[in-house]
This record gives sequence, structure tokens and C-alpha cells, in this order.
Amino acid sequence: MHRAILAGPALALLLHLSAAVAADEPAPIKVTIKDHRFTPAEIHVPAGKPARLEITNQDPTAEEFDSSALQIEKVIAGGRAAPVRLRPLEKGRYPFMGEYHPDTAQGVIVAE
Repeated sequence: MHRAILAGPALALLLHLSAAVAADEPAPIKVTIKDHRFTPAEIHVPAGKPARLEITNQDPTAEEFDSSALQIEKVIAGGRAAPVRLRPLEKGRYPFMGEYHPDTAQGVIVAE
């Protein structure tokens, strides 16, 4: 009986905290891979705040989002999408490339 009474307020608090966390989640920045190229190739993010890319690979083959400057490697299968989370960055430019097609799949994250 006491558990049922506590469940209501506890559930309400949990839902409130979940909504607060979701509100703090950065809006995704849409990035597309097509013809072995990233679009946009220059992505602007706020310095000092986390960011999230939502990368959609429209090519039939896999591509790897690779950045030694960001210390991120993420394979995105052909015809699929995947998130890439960026830690808060200092102001600057952070190059990235597609590991499988480095001659065409290139870009830069600009933290400002």
C-alpha cells in the first residue's frame, strides 16, 4: 500500500527529469553523405557546448566519419543514418574525412 502511494510522486519526478535531460540534448545537425561527399562540408557548432551530428549515408556503400582532431571514428552503413556526438570544443577548426574515400569525402567542424 505504501509503495503505491510513493510510486505516483516518484514516477512524476522521473518523467520530469527525463524531459529536462531531453531538453538539454542538442538539436541534431543534419549531414548527408552522397557521391562520397559530406554535405555540408563545413559544419558550425557553438564552442564550449556539446553537439550532435545526424549523418545519413545515401550511398549504397559504407563510409567512415573519421577525425583524428576530434578522436572520432564512426562507420555508417550504406543507406543508413547514425549519430555522432561531439564533446564541447574549444574555438577552432577540426577537419574530418571519409576514411574509405578521403579524396572526395572531406569536411571541417568549426567551433565558434
